[in-house]
Amino acid sequence: MASLNQAQAGPNTAKTRIHIDDQLAVAKFSWDLLDRLERYDPADCRPKILLCIGTDRSTGDSLGPLVGSKMAAVNQDFFIVYGTLDQPVHASNLKEKLIDICRQYHNPFIVAVDACLGSIENVGCLNIGNGSLQPGAGVNKNLPPVGEIHITGIVNVGGFMEYMVLQNTRLNLVMRMADTIVEGLMRTVEQMDRQKACQL
Repeated sequence: MASLNQAQAGPNTAKTRIHIDDQLAVAKFSWDLLDRLERYDPADCRPKILLCIGTDRSTGDSLGPLVGSKMAAVNQDFFIVYGTLDQPVHASNLKEKLIDICRQYHNPFIVAVDACLGSIENVGCLNIGNGSLQPGAGVNKNLPPVGEIHITGIVNVGGFMEYMVLQNTRLNLVMRMADTIVEGLMRTVEQMDRQKACQL
């Protein structure tokens, strides 16, 4: 689980925050992610890795694996998915998975997805930002920063007994957040496919 205030940002640090109750949440998510992808990889020549971090052993920390499983189940070939409920990417194997990704793919472009804790008024919000996130920082684990773009979902309130808070996070909220992220990702994929078709 990432710590929201420890995301490692590059020179362009602007973040977009979208609440899942916003009727335009999926559209806003897609517009923003598409813009960032086009800015970072305008030629669309780098393999896009969707690295979904977390574990199904904790409700609050299951956002990443839920997104990964849902994306692995749909018909798309834009994102290469790492981290599902069946094969999660978490503190124990993250470094190994990063090595594996770099061995298999030349110059991979990683979009990292993780849950995080935040202030009470931001619970239910999705954040999209440039630069890497720091997995495990929210629960005091020292893991390497990952991602050129990061997507985090604020699943509960931080600052006190983080492990307990994660265990007592409502599954309904996490599922809704995962669904919104997946719909946004798929709309982004559709837009990228349309743009490629127009260039042919």
